[in-house]
Amino acid sequence: MPVATVRIPASHPAFAGHFPDRPIVPGVLLLAEVVEAILAHGGTLAPLQVGAVKFVAPVGPDAELRIEWDAVDAASTRLRFDVGQVVDGQVQRRASGHFDLPAAPR
Repeated sequence: MPVATVRIPASHPAFAGHFPDRPIVPGVLLLAEVVEAILAHGGTLAPLQVGAVKFVAPVGPDAELRIEWDAVDAASTRLRFDVGQVVDGQVQRRASGHFDLPAAPR
């Protein structure tokens, strides 16, 4: 299963409005980081649809995130992903879900 590690800095503009007194990473930004990680590792996602996503805990500024993804099987049209936050050396799940991909031409 491929893995990427990212950190969203406290200076990111999304934190200014989401939320001023308790900044958290917007869900759409987490999804964008997942897509960027997959593309950076040579994956392709066009066209892409979010099949399902579940955000289970908030992510704050400067969090170290571990993103993992994998196809369900070789002929799969579904790409699963997990986003975890590294806390004291342990990965704690923050989000998970899958993207629906187009079927391969026959």
